[in-house]
Amino acid sequence: MREFLIAYHGYGLAFIIGYFLGSIPFGLIITKLAGQGDVRDIGSGSIGATNVLRTGSKKLAAATLIADVAKGAIAVSITLYFAATMNFDMFYVYLTAFFALTGHMFPVWLKFKGGKGVATYIGIFLVAAPWAVLVFAITWLSTAYLTRYSSLAALLACSATTIYLWLGFTNADWAVPATILTATVILKHHENIKRLLNGEESKIGDKS
Repeated sequence: MREFLIAYHGYGLAFIIGYFLGSIPFGLIITKLAGQGDVRDIGSGSIGATNVLRTGSKKLAAATLIADVAKGAIAVSITLYFAATMNFDMFYVYLTAFFALTGHMFPVWLKFKGGKGVATYIGIFLVAAPWAVLVFAITWLSTAYLTRYSSLAALLACSATTIYLWLGFTNADWAVPATILTATVILKHHENIKRLLNGEESKIGDKS
């Protein structure tokens, strides 16, 4: 019975903390408060920082990026605290990370139409495996500089992060969760991948 109750509360905490933090649509909230209207009406229709940048405001895009990173980091930090103090299994931390990511991608408040999850992905690993975020940043920046495709940079950076964790240099216990999170990000980018293959993907700085 005790194990059942721990599992029950673990699943509940993972969902409540992960999904509801992840589903806060900061991109939409920030742009509306700034008088920029509904960010879903421009560009890709996403609520993420890349699409917010298409409003022409780097400050709003930066604020969105920071907020979306923070919700992933906070969600994982909270459940790591419970894992340390209440003897919860790390599985619930991994589950929280997954719910935070999918909460951003599929927020119930916006009829399950959210962002691509990259910033929240960064926030998760900023807490879970900080050195892996350095790998992410180097890959993203170099790819974005060479190609100016934010989506391609994100896909390669997430993949590089996963490979790094599988190599076991640090936080190898996050290798399997990272694989699942990266696969989720890739699936969410399916339209971007089609446009990349067709040479139709928008580049960084484009407003369309």
